[in-house]
Amino acid sequence: MYNPQLDTFLHVADAGSFNKAAEESYITPTAVIKQINLLEASLGVKLFERTHRGLILTKAGKSLYQDTKYVIQYCRDSVTRAKNAMQEDTKVIRIGSSPMTPAQLLMQLWPKIQTHCPDMKFQIIPFENTPENAREILGNLGKNIDVVGGIFDETMLELRRCAGLELSREPFCCAVSIHHRLAEKDRLKPEDLYGENLMLMRRDWSHYVDRLRDDIWQNHSRIHIVDFDFYSMEAFNRCENSNDVLLAIPGWASVHPLLKVIPVDWEHSIPFGLLHAPQPSGIVKQFLEAVKAAVQ
Repeated sequence: MYNPQLDTFLHVADAGSFNKAAEESYITPTAVIKQINLLEASLGVKLFERTHRGLILTKAGKSLYQDTKYVIQYCRDSVTRAKNAMQEDTKVIRIGSSPMTPAQLLMQLWPKIQTHCPDMKFQIIPFENTPENAREILGNLGKNIDVVGGIFDETMLELRRCAGLELSREPFCCAVSIHHRLAEKDRLKPEDLYGENLMLMRRDWSHYVDRLRDDIWQNHSRIHIVDFDFYSMEAFNRCENSNDVLLAIPGWASVHPLLKVIPVDWEHSIPFGLLHAPQPSGIVKQFLEAVKAAVQ
């Protein structure tokens, strides 16, 4: 929808050299120079001053730099709006899925959902569960992804600027390496964790986790709490490699093949459900109502 040479122009302007821009764009410096020369020729303006210290934007280049960012973003938003319009017509619900936010629960509910919305279809959109992706996806639900299934509480919803439909309360379990001494057990008591390192999300991420943390500190001080920042494959790999114990939920039993998720005899759980935009589209509202009816 726009001249792809503009992307190269932005890379060169940000990098300050053809070589760095080429390296970041995975093309040759010659190809970068050729694209910039073609762009300058087609526009009839000089965009860069070539100096021994690198490239410097001309006044025309600075003007185009600001406008180019707007043009590219506007084109991307236009595509998003077009896809959303198509979604309204075809009644497609786009479900985000990652190892920590699996779509299996919705797949189990889908036959019941379709009894309420027989013409509704779904599309699974996989994504990598990273802090950056979580912030981007959950803060923009309704653009490329409509709903994501996962654990949440009010603190997280406010932080990520999204809303949640609670479907169940998931008990906190413990994930351990299949080689861990506790892996032979099918159920744990808090006392079984004495002397172990228990990986918990840092304080203020979820008051449900904080409630468990306070209970451990007050009543089970022989459990060593280890803080971490984000549930990702890195956390599960760390659990398996370090022989630490990771706080988990039953739905994560298949996340890592070398970990076993074991129930624990304590009264601690966390809401699980669908994360969606605070002001969902009409189709998403219809879908959410169908989900509510399906779980009743």
